Formats: sequence, structure tokens, C-alpha cells
Amino acid sequence: MVSQREDGVGIQEIPPSGVDVRFPHSARVYDWWLGGKDNFAADRAMGAALVEAIPTLREMAKENRRFVHRVARHLVGEAGIRQFLDIGTGIPTRPNLHEVAQAVAPETRVVYVDNDPIVLAHARALMISTPQGRSEYLHADLREPEKILSDARLTETLDLDRPVALTLIAVLMLLRDSDDPAGKLRALMDAVPSGSYLAITHPTGDFDPAAMNAAVAAATQGGMTLVPRTRAEVERFFAGWELVEPGIAPVAAWRPEEGAGGDPHAAYYWAGLARKP
Repeated sequence: MVSQREDGVGIQEIPPSGVDVRFPHSARVYDWWLGGKDNFAADRAMGAALVEAIPTLREMAKENRRFVHRVARHLVGEAGIRQFLDIGTGIPTRPNLHEVAQAVAPETRVVYVDNDPIVLAHARALMISTPQGRSEYLHADLREPEKILSDARLTETLDLDRPVALTLIAVLMLLRDSDDPAGKLRALMDAVPSGSYLAITHPTGDFDPAAMNAAVAAATQGGMTLVPRTRAEVERFFAGWELVEPGIAPVAAWRPEEGAGGDPHAAYYWAGLARKP
């Protein structure tokens, strides 16, 4: 975890081993938006620059978390899913995915994946599971799906002969088209059996192109990749799988809680869930 010490001048942040604090990381920027403390000056500067471009970004981050909770409850409670592979986990924000899922079905198993050492430092918190279920963490990268799928911690936790829910929340935006995000994702999709599910949220310029262009420019200037995609581009990630109602929708409009109000287009993310036939 992030620690601090008095250095005679003020409070100095001390990162875990392997963390390069000179450059922002999406997980730590996201943590700052959500009010967390596991972030550094470069992350806060990037987060502030993006908020300047899109003032509602903090609320958008919260909307993504609410989607995670809704989709987890749907998958466990209605679809009967008992296994999750969560790519791009981010710094833990309670309730975590496994806590939501295990509240419905305690035997649920979850494997988390992220490439930020800060998340690795929190792995013990991620792995607090019910006795009936299991929660595991892999320090790995979506760009190398084969390593994820062959890791013993995954194969000992998940049964890939039974349906698995793949969740990629605000992650594919970090891969340029040249990184072949669809191909990396397809390797994971091909590894799970019929009856599995795929949940995605993805930022878009469809609702406010000027604001999203400003955010992309801020991210680029700060050395962070941000690739917004259109509704059609997001839908293509689900190719060959059956979209669950309401299909590709604004994240706030995907099966909202009863009584939820506000403009569903205020959060510039598309969201979708699909089932493997």
C-alpha cells in the first residue's frame, strides 16, 4: 500500500516497489476520482486534467462501479453464473465484485487481473472470500491473454469447462487499435464455454465529441492512452455472442435501479452484456 514519511520538509509519499510514480496509471487515476488515497502526483495531475475536459468524470467513475454491482447481481442471481474473470480490476473499492456476487451466492469464485503494482499491494484485501467461494488475484496484462489463461492461480480457481463471466470495465480504452484489443479479448472469449458471458463498459465520444476529444488530448499530453470508441465499435467486441437486453446502452441506462433518475447520457460510456451461444 502507499505509505508516507516525514522527510523534514513535509509528507513524502513512498510507493511500493516497482511503481514508477513519474507516470500516471489508469487504476490510480480512477482511484483519485473515487476519492481514494492510493495515487501519486502524476495520477492526480492527470485526473484533474481529464476532469477539466469532462467535469462529470468523477460521477462517471461511480456510474461504472454501479454497473459492476448491477451486472454481477444479474449474472449470479438470474443467469446462474458462479465464476468471474475480471480484467483490469483496479484498486479495490468496496463492495468489490466478489463481495457483491458472493452476497447472492457464497460459492462464487472470482479471479482478478491487473497490471498495476499498487493493485498487487492490495491483493490480500481482494482475496478475502467467503469460505464457500474463492477470490484470487493475478498480476498480468490483457495484452498477454495466453499468460492469464495458463496461470496456475486461474486454472486452480476457475473451471474453464463451466460458464465464466468475463468483465472488462473501462479497460479496452487503454489499448490502441494497433494493440489488437479485439484479438486479445477474443482469446479470452474463445477459452470459455457456451453459456459464458462478457460484460464491457467503454468510453465514447458519441455523446459529447468535443469534451471527449479534449480528454484524449489531455491523456496523450500526460503520457496515458485513452481510446474512445463508437457504439458500433463497442458492439463489434461482442461479435458472435448474443446481447442481453437492453443491448448496447449508456452505462447509466443499462438495467438501472428502480428510482434511478438523471440523464442517462451524462456518463460518456457504452455498456453491454452478451452470452456465448
